[in-house]
Amino acid sequence: MSLKREAASGSDVDERLAALMTNSNAVRAIASAVEGTLGPKGLDTMLVDKFGDVVITNDGVTILTMMEANHPAARMLINIARAQQEEIGDGTTTATVMAGALVSSGVEQVARGVPVARVIEGLRVGLNKALEIMREQARRVSGLDDGAVRQVALIAGRSHEDIADLVVQAAVMIGEEKLKDKNFKFSDTIVAEEGADNEVFMGVIVNKERISRQMPGELRNISVLVIDDALEPEEIDEEALRTEAGFARYMQLQEEFSGNLKKVAALGVGLVLVDRGVSDTAEDILTDAGVMVVQRVANKELRKAAEHTGARMLKRTGLKKTREDLEKCLGRADRVYNDEKLEQVWILGGGGKPMATVLVGAATSEVVGERERIARDAAASVQSAIKGGVVPGGGSLELAVAREVEKVREGIRGMAAYGVDCVVEALKRPLSQIAANAGFNPLEKLGDVIAAQAETGKNSLAIDCDSGQVADMLESGIVDPADVKIYALRAAGEVAEAILRIDTIIKKREEKEIERDLQSRESSKMF
Repeated sequence: MSLKREAASGSDVDERLAALMTNSNAVRAIASAVEGTLGPKGLDTMLVDKFGDVVITNDGVTILTMMEANHPAARMLINIARAQQEEIGDGTTTATVMAGALVSSGVEQVARGVPVARVIEGLRVGLNKALEIMREQARRVSGLDDGAVRQVALIAGRSHEDIADLVVQAAVMIGEEKLKDKNFKFSDTIVAEEGADNEVFMGVIVNKERISRQMPGELRNISVLVIDDALEPEEIDEEALRTEAGFARYMQLQEEFSGNLKKVAALGVGLVLVDRGVSDTAEDILTDAGVMVVQRVANKELRKAAEHTGARMLKRTGLKKTREDLEKCLGRADRVYNDEKLEQVWILGGGGKPMATVLVGAATSEVVGERERIARDAAASVQSAIKGGVVPGGGSLELAVAREVEKVREGIRGMAAYGVDCVVEALKRPLSQIAANAGFNPLEKLGDVIAAQAETGKNSLAIDCDSGQVADMLESGIVDPADVKIYALRAAGEVAEAILRIDTIIKKREEKEIERDLQSRESSKMF
């Protein structure tokens, strides 16, 4: 119980609420770190490590995953944001801000005497109603030429017109069917490079160069071999190599390896991509044959290249296949070239699955990472909009849902109604924070929008962040993917409930100490 007393020291909080207050403060600190980035007027955050390296970003999940956070409740919130990013690709800041509001409101109710169980009961009722209304409000987009698609890209892309245009162009190239595939992540097609021009093309980029300048820098209409292994002869144990039989085996393997490489060259292979290293023998033989070889290719890039070219990835032993069988494992590409400026190899017009790459240019190395994050958010949001439709943005939908959830409260008896109040407060939080970040009084603007929505019956009203006046988000083209909002609220509810249920914080013993005790007990049983 010493941790409870420590957490409660210096405050008037009852000792039984110490764990709850400690966790609430940790969650509030995390939410505070990202809430200033919300909305079109949100500011950037600078992250600095112990070596002085700096990352400047407006991206919520980047801030959360890079910041130093040791408190377990804080890590729970960060993990929820990471899950939101993995599942949807955007909305992490909204999820974090609403989770912080849910926890803070919940703790306030508990401190007033409302049992935690009743708060959680009300939370569930309010969240279920809110999620139901959000799903009903979603409007399906009518294809990739729907104007809402570009607006989603523009909003998620933080008003970068060039990035929004690139993402929409790539989406059209990929096609609606592929974007709806649950196994395809549009954001994975984004690559940002310093000094590059913005470009969308059918193909993949390998972030490595050919291993020798004597190899061709550009090839057309070629076969592609993908080796998910080292391109080296099979190894012999050092002790075995000292024996006559072992040395003979070594020479045999070297000869077989050279023969296999000549077989590859005879098949007309133009590009060889290798997961690991390439031996000098392989480099010499393939260079003489006019083959471009790229070694130590990242596994993710290797798989994308294999999928795009239609190649089957082989281990080094696969080179022993007959000429006919080996030929069946090759892929095709219309054009391959080594870009020395960008230090990349581009593979275009593959014979396998169509695959688009969005190359985002950046003027300096300092902004490359942020440009890539912005483009990835835009791509993820576009894909989410295609899958689940769009809703009005700017916090308008959440506020409209809050008004409906307030009506549910009237029909709830007992203290569970206070849990519903927590959901209402959390739903008001995004618009309130957007207004504050734009330099306006959040309470005043919240009141203005609530009154306007009630008077007109329009759920799409929010605040114009330039003028401060009430504006229709749909007419202004401010829309968000419905799934981003739905998942953010659901994730916020899950983490809030988990944190509110924690009654006691106990320091866990080290795993090694537990193992020693278990071993000691087992030893004593033997005697």
